[in-house]
Amino acid sequence: MFNKIRRFYNFYISPDKQLARKISQVVGITPARLHLYKLAFWHKSMNGEGEKDGNNERLEFLGDAILSTIVADYLYKKYPTKNEGFMTKMRSKIVKRKSLNDIAAKMGLDLILTDYSMGKMSSTMLGNALEALIGAIYLECGYDETKKYVITYIMRKYLDIHKLEEKDDNFKSRLLEWCQKNNKSVDYKMVEKFKSEKRDRFRIAVLIDGEHMGQAEDYNKKAAEQLASKFAIFKLGFDQEESEQHS
Repeated sequence: MFNKIRRFYNFYISPDKQLARKISQVVGITPARLHLYKLAFWHKSMNGEGEKDGNNERLEFLGDAILSTIVADYLYKKYPTKNEGFMTKMRSKIVKRKSLNDIAAKMGLDLILTDYSMGKMSSTMLGNALEALIGAIYLECGYDETKKYVITYIMRKYLDIHKLEEKDDNFKSRLLEWCQKNNKSVDYKMVEKFKSEKRDRFRIAVLIDGEHMGQAEDYNKKAAEQLASKFAIFKLGFDQEESEQHS
């Protein structure tokens, strides 16, 4: 009863009723604990100089763990005959930053983030907000309802599992496998760590047998490594060699 009253208040009376209505369109229900959802869309870069207000990092941490568990559970039941390696790769494809950024954009989370970002919104903030949103849903509704939401409104609506099975865009893994096969050493070196819009940004280089083969930057080190690996693969040209062998 209390939650029903809070949801009525948040949707019709609250000063943040517009936010509550936008969230209800995305989640399917009007939030009772609106402050959690409001926090889910507040990135640390939005705090002013010297401010120590809360941000969505803790919710993002929680949502990341919950999402990973739900996806693992889903894949385990969907593929009863597949091994651990296959399921690990599939989970990685689903929960990686680019996938979450794309899903969040399709969900329309950018429309909510725009109200807070003051024109400084980046694509990575979308994925962060999605994980934080999942964390907020978990705290309000519990695991079972969060699982139902993730599977019904995220995975089945915005992911093509069968296409993901065939797609291999883990460039770092492919580069490492190629180097191992060809007895070459591979190393990732942080060229620079700097601030951009109050956030850490990383410039990563990949070296094959000590030779610089690619460089990229991102707010996430793993994402920068992936992009640098992609450049290295292109430079090495082994994707083209493999396609010619199979043609």
